[in-house]
Amino acid sequence: MNLILVLTAVAAIGSLSIILTTLLVVANRWLYVREDPRIENVVALLPGTNCGGCGFPGCQPFAEALVAGDELPAKCTVSTPEEQTRIAAYLGVEVGHQEKLIARLACAGGSNVSRTHAHYQGLDSCAAATIVAGGGKGCLWGCIGLGDCHVACTFDAIEMNEHQLPVVNETRCTGCGDCVTACPKDLFSLEPISQRLWVACRSQEAGDEILDDCQVACTACGRCAMDAPKVISMQNNLPVIDRGRGTLTPEPTERCPTGAIVWLDPDRGPLKGHAATRVFRQGEMRDAPT
Repeated sequence: MNLILVLTAVAAIGSLSIILTTLLVVANRWLYVREDPRIENVVALLPGTNCGGCGFPGCQPFAEALVAGDELPAKCTVSTPEEQTRIAAYLGVEVGHQEKLIARLACAGGSNVSRTHAHYQGLDSCAAATIVAGGGKGCLWGCIGLGDCHVACTFDAIEMNEHQLPVVNETRCTGCGDCVTACPKDLFSLEPISQRLWVACRSQEAGDEILDDCQVACTACGRCAMDAPKVISMQNNLPVIDRGRGTLTPEPTERCPTGAIVWLDPDRGPLKGHAATRVFRQGEMRDAPT
């Protein structure tokens, strides 16, 4: 009796398996969505960095958008112009135009110009240090300098200089935004590469008292806004640049007393105006005696 029950159960399970397998085969044949073979070819033509700079989570979904005609090759700013042209020729579309976005740091307060009042000991991370009294720097808005952005950048586009300040390599930066997410002080933002006039400060304090903690901080004097009222306005004690209202030039940097607003030269780096106090100290800026 038990043997009959066992055989019956086995037969039932076997029959059910055959029926389900048949249904899956039929469903696969009738419901299968064929992928456009051009997608795979376009993926091969893309850089394969999966950086997200194009606004898609990776090269595969971007390739799908290209084949569907929803995007143009220039949207991938990591690709060279030659690579973009090759993709456009393959798909029979225009290359398009997309200005490259790169990460900009709104702080110049390295250890040689910015005081640290408390020396943090713990996990070697800006995020962890921020939890402990904001990180210990005299300027609450300043870069902590432990390199979370450097660690987060998978393209080796950020290096920490000798003053514990991140430096972005414009050539390597893909505009992925990982550093923007990693910085607990919100000091990074993605900006068009042509954005050369830059406020390298995030402090919202006004007056020269802030200079006790950071020699290159913005004091909210407003001279840059006076010199370029069409493109610069003062908001929350900081200059705000509106590049859509006029041509940007180095002129607003000339009268800045601290060099908080700079002109980012692609070859020479940040250039300060003639009125800015020159920084010669290379060692760490220590606390003033009490």
